[in-house]
Amino acid sequence: MSGSFAVCRTSKLLSDLVRIPSPYFHEDEIMDFAHGWMKKEGIPAEFHRFHEKEVYDYRGTNVIGAIEGGLPGPVVVLNGHLDTVKVCEGWTRDPYGASIEGNRMYGVGACDMKSGCAAIMLALAEFVKDASPFRGRILYSLVCDEEGPFGLGTDALILDGIIPQEADVAVITEPSSAFAGAAFPSMCLGARGGWNYSVKVHGRSAHGAQPENGINAVSEAARILLELEKTELKPHEKLGRGSLCCVDFHGGGAVLSVPDEAFFSVFRHVVVGETKETVLREAEAAIERAGIKGEAEVRFREAPHEDCDGFPAYVVPENNPYVLNMAAVMKKVTGKEPETRYFSSVGDFCYTGGRLNIPTLVVGPQGGNFHAADEFVEIDTVVATTRILHEFLCRVSGRNE
Repeated sequence: MSGSFAVCRTSKLLSDLVRIPSPYFHEDEIMDFAHGWMKKEGIPAEFHRFHEKEVYDYRGTNVIGAIEGGLPGPVVVLNGHLDTVKVCEGWTRDPYGASIEGNRMYGVGACDMKSGCAAIMLALAEFVKDASPFRGRILYSLVCDEEGPFGLGTDALILDGIIPQEADVAVITEPSSAFAGAAFPSMCLGARGGWNYSVKVHGRSAHGAQPENGINAVSEAARILLELEKTELKPHEKLGRGSLCCVDFHGGGAVLSVPDEAFFSVFRHVVVGETKETVLREAEAAIERAGIKGEAEVRFREAPHEDCDGFPAYVVPENNPYVLNMAAVMKKVTGKEPETRYFSSVGDFCYTGGRLNIPTLVVGPQGGNFHAADEFVEIDTVVATTRILHEFLCRVSGRNE
């Protein structure tokens, strides 16, 4: 694709995607559209369906496909999510209108990350036009429920062996420039991970006029939280420090009684070297330092299974050959040296990069207001991302030789 045709084709596909509401857990319509589009373009496509029974009783659908090169070579994974967050308050435009103003397209998911999925779809459509053999195989997935609490779409692909641990590289087209606050083009080579847990405190009730006869669970919980927030977090040379955020606090409620139960929840972002076990020890140490009179227990959130109860951090070495190839491609397509950045939060890239240890590169468009009103993406960066993906696939598969 080139010139105005590329812009028109990109805008058409992206607007079609944006106009289909697809908040997480409600993605069937957009998956049907994506599957039909891929088949029409001659791209191998099938539905991958799964059933998460333990927590949400959720039946999810992904669109997947494998393009076989016929010659020995690398296994390349392409991944993007077609679900979005729910529409928030404050929109001044139709969140599903896909309105275009200059170089911007507005709509929920336009930036995060229907634009990245459009880039995958268009790059593959261009790649399959050449029927000649190539080295390796390309495995792509357009997934559901990335924005939900567990990333169930990509999790199911891992559980079913569709994303293999032995893959050579994964490219996820989240909006790297937008998320990292960097100029386009940028490439993210790692991300912090994280776990969510709660601390429940058991005290002893008494009359509020005689609080000395009880153990105030709310006060005890507050002491623990203050100690937690004093925790010295170790820095990582690429990811910086982790972070700890109290996201919920409940306790008490009776008019004149000492509360005997309280709890608070924490999301703890971690860096490489910090794990679920180190987070647990950190919380237990804070409880010990607080010197409470009651009892406290730490519980990680209920998850469908142990491997998806949190998100491991990861970093890809800057001298990895696929990193070097991608950087060269990005410069060739845009004429600019790409900025190297690292995400501060979690996503499906933590599953491929941290859980499976596949070198995972996050490369995507520029935009703004993701997870907020008037979300937008810059259309020319979607076109450029498509070209970057196509050129990268040609390069690593030997098509450029």
